[in-house]
Amino acid sequence: MTHGATRRTVLIAAGATGAAALTAGCGGGGDDGGSSTETPGGDTGTRTATGEETSAPDAPAGEQLASTSDIPVGGGTIFRDRKVVVTQPERGDFKAFSAICTHQNCLVANVSGGTINCSCHGSRFSVADGAVEHGPATRPLPEERITVDGNSIRLA
Repeated sequence: MTHGATRRTVLIAAGATGAAALTAGCGGGGDDGGSSTETPGGDTGTRTATGEETSAPDAPAGEQLASTSDIPVGGGTIFRDRKVVVTQPERGDFKAFSAICTHQNCLVANVSGGTINCSCHGSRFSVADGAVEHGPATRPLPEERITVDGNSIRLA
């Protein structure tokens, strides 16, 4: 007597496949419009809103994360390996926020048009204060502490 797949087996297999797809979709590792590049040596880099490539060093607190010239005015740069986005809403005014979307914990994809954008579900956040500009997210991006000393931006 042969038995086909039971409904439970099919549902379990479908659930595992769906979970893998969701993980891949929210992981930020795919092609998201050119905001992430792979640099020689395997480090993850980013592109600024103007398309300039920036390497994201694995900087512990206190070490340099970026130069002020790496962050475009009115835009920002995502440091994927540190899960931080640094913005410059106005010349000389630098802000930092978590790069994890508050909707479903996806890594934000890019910074353009004055907003930090999550490609998973379309949430957008202000470069000035991390506030939600467009949902489905309902909570702002948490602020990260940085220090700016001369030309150097460091995690605090």
